[in-house]
Amino acid sequence: MTQPVEATLLFGWLMNKTNTRQSLKGAVDGLMPQEMALACEAAGTAKAGRDAVALLVLGILAGAFIALGAMFMTVVATGATELPWGIAKLLGGLVFSLGLILVIVGGAELFTGDSLMIVACASQRITVQSLLRAWGIIYIGNMIGAAGTALLVFLSGQHYFSASTVGQTALAIANAKAALPTVQLFFLALLCNVLVCLAVWMSFSARSTTDKVMVIVLPVTAFVAAGFEHSIANLYFLPYALTIKAFASVEFWSAIGQAPDAYDALTVGAAVHNIAVATIGNLIGGSLLVGLVYWLVYLRPK
Repeated sequence: MTQPVEATLLFGWLMNKTNTRQSLKGAVDGLMPQEMALACEAAGTAKAGRDAVALLVLGILAGAFIALGAMFMTVVATGATELPWGIAKLLGGLVFSLGLILVIVGGAELFTGDSLMIVACASQRITVQSLLRAWGIIYIGNMIGAAGTALLVFLSGQHYFSASTVGQTALAIANAKAALPTVQLFFLALLCNVLVCLAVWMSFSARSTTDKVMVIVLPVTAFVAAGFEHSIANLYFLPYALTIKAFASVEFWSAIGQAPDAYDALTVGAAVHNIAVATIGNLIGGSLLVGLVYWLVYLRPK
């Protein structure tokens, strides 16, 4: 009589161990793409349901986080002209990843990443009106956070660092952006947000902070290294450089051996043009080429 009882107990113990392993495996393994689509849909629904104050504050945080990544990139790019062009771009992209890591892990609302809210709208979980409301509030918050951080960095005097070459690098980056023609700028922005939204999309599969960081770094590094245009980052780069051009001291210009008119492409009008076109390109690239594509594959009614 004891053998069947012992066998039953042994079988129960083995089944318990198997279930435990499967449970642990499910907790560790990332979500599959169809589950990621559902998570993206749910996230978009939750974002649209937030009150205006929460969206605005989270938007300000995201703008500041992206600006910190842009600031980090500017510092690393200073003096990197002695490196091979691709290596210098690679390093800049790696450090710029800080911005999106802070957004995803720290918790904030970034307009470019929130292009994926189109998934919830396509599934009729949110209305077009609520989608546009969320995008508008988040964008205003991003603008405040990025431009506000640009002002704080200028007031810190960082542009004087390394014999003022940090400020010179900031001016060169912004001047090149301001000089981009409309059509090229649009497609650079479109491609940028394809990579940004792919990074955000993959973060829905993550089970840990380490997972999130790992899936973010390479897509962000790729878009920066490729020279693509991110509208929210440009809300830091362009105001910061314009502030340097307008208010930097005579000592600054003497240290870099240049005058403000050396950056003739960098004007307020050119900055507004860049940000407006980049915003449109980012929105189309993220919402149509990533969000709606995955919605068509996994969530459209069948």
